[in-house]
Amino acid sequence: MAEAAAAISQDFAAHAAGLRSAYGGRSIPPVRDALPGATVADAYAIQAINTAHWLSEGRRRVGAKIGLTAKSVQAQLGVDQPDFGTLLNDMQVEDGGAVPVGRLLQPKVEAEIAFTLACAPDATDLNALAASIAYAQAAIEIVDSRIENWDIGIIDTVADNASSGLFVLGRNRARLSDIDLRLCGMVLEKNGEAVSFGAGAACLGNPLNALAWLARTMAEFGQPLQEGDVVLAGALGPMIPAAPGDGFEAEIAGLGAVSVRFEA
Repeated sequence: MAEAAAAISQDFAAHAAGLRSAYGGRSIPPVRDALPGATVADAYAIQAINTAHWLSEGRRRVGAKIGLTAKSVQAQLGVDQPDFGTLLNDMQVEDGGAVPVGRLLQPKVEAEIAFTLACAPDATDLNALAASIAYAQAAIEIVDSRIENWDIGIIDTVADNASSGLFVLGRNRARLSDIDLRLCGMVLEKNGEAVSFGAGAACLGNPLNALAWLARTMAEFGQPLQEGDVVLAGALGPMIPAAPGDGFEAEIAGLGAVSVRFEA
């Protein structure tokens, strides 16, 4: 049994290293094909190996992101719940800033609501959860995949840190008492043209539902959310592919605008 466990651990480490190597500029085949029978827990184990590796290099954890909050995407990947990934300090791009060419492999842009936590969240009910949030901001998440052609299943995206890339936080900070998270509308523009629409209700019915799921799930994994953590709560509308030279701006009612551009 010990030998089998060691072999599995080495296998996970090898796949984690393969994903890390893809950050050098070349995507890899789907992880799920090389690990038939792998579970979501196995995929999180691979993700955790890479997170530990990056932290050992001096990168800092600043929060977490929630993925797969749209029911249509869950159905596409054959799951019935979201997933999560780790946000690191060097993944943040300044509002209005630029993403260098080659920083990402195959980026796509989503508009989201971000929360910054005033204390460790209480997920027992939504009122208690809301009280643990210091403020909300408009955000852009730039998702990416180290898997060739975005050919992903749930094992691939979870192992790949929930297909994370970069993120941008808007300058405006709003208290939850001043906005309606469910009804706040979103418009995402690409090069001045509106390309994605949505609202808070698209995120598990309410972004607070997504945060509650994350708080419970990360506690179960022994990685509880903490004071000061930034949480990207999930996409409010369809994600849009990005190419060099593109500029994006998201406007979310009550939260203002946030923008990013991709260097030509």
